[in-house]
Amino acid sequence: MIVDCAVYRDGHRREGPEDFSDALDEARTAGGFVWIGLHEPTEREFDHVAREFGLHPLAVEDALKAHQRPKLEVYDDSLFVVLKPVVYEPRSDTVSTGEIMIFLGDSFAVTVRHGEGAPLKAVRNRLEQEPELLGNGPTSVLYAIADATVDHYLDVAIELQADLEGLETEVFSPLDGGSRNTASRIYAFKRQVLEFRRATGPLALPVSRLAGTAQSGATVPFVDDRARPFFRDVGDHLTRVNESVENLDRLVSDILSAHLAQMSVRQNDDMRKISAWAAMAAIPTMVAGIYGMNFEHMPELRWEWSYPVLIVLMVVLEVLVFRLFKRRGWL
Repeated sequence: MIVDCAVYRDGHRREGPEDFSDALDEARTAGGFVWIGLHEPTEREFDHVAREFGLHPLAVEDALKAHQRPKLEVYDDSLFVVLKPVVYEPRSDTVSTGEIMIFLGDSFAVTVRHGEGAPLKAVRNRLEQEPELLGNGPTSVLYAIADATVDHYLDVAIELQADLEGLETEVFSPLDGGSRNTASRIYAFKRQVLEFRRATGPLALPVSRLAGTAQSGATVPFVDDRARPFFRDVGDHLTRVNESVENLDRLVSDILSAHLAQMSVRQNDDMRKISAWAAMAAIPTMVAGIYGMNFEHMPELRWEWSYPVLIVLMVVLEVLVFRLFKRRGWL
């Protein structure tokens, strides 16, 4: 469905025709550009838009099917950019991603959004409050969306860092070193970091191309040269995000290794204690076993003090072995 359609000229929103075909003709005739926002359009709804704006069929297919990696593709009549906004859900401590597809041309910007997260209404309102930036044409739409998306990445990275600190505290707790489901929670957190990385990592190359800092050095069409410094700022923020993601991934792997090592040490300690108690139980078992074999000719069988002496002997041996194991830290 079409969420909004507006004509922008001289950095301000202008009242224009409701039909986007007429709005595009007006933008091309009087100068300016038209921005059309769509949310999860059907193939039939998007077909008219694609034909009117001359969008490439491969890009149209990607916009309809979604589930794309962040990328930038240049076609003859338009520029196609895919962004993956990230939404953090604090109740379930999970990271979910949506998708924003942006078609950029000489006098139009078409945005297609999939998912409930990261609505573009706030971005549009903020951009309309900055006429100087909006005066850069359709490029300003691409910059505003990319800037808002990457800035939200930073917020999500901070939330994930707080969750990781909680896991770290639980693992290195002096009381029990984590509960039984700690390992599964750490692994689930690692999956969230991986989902976050899939959104931020591939975006580095498209942003560097938009900023003009890619190794190829080729300029991207339909991008105003005056906007390149703004994209460099987005690239700096994205670099910080990717460094944070790398640190999160490395730390969660270290925490998982530390937790598994603690569990292994704890199991070894438990086995050592069990072995020590078994060794202590073997002493009276051995003595009782020897004197319970019912042989006719055995010493001390008819001695009056045999029973108390053997009991005392077993108690003394048990005390000696207990003190020995205690001194060595086995008990």
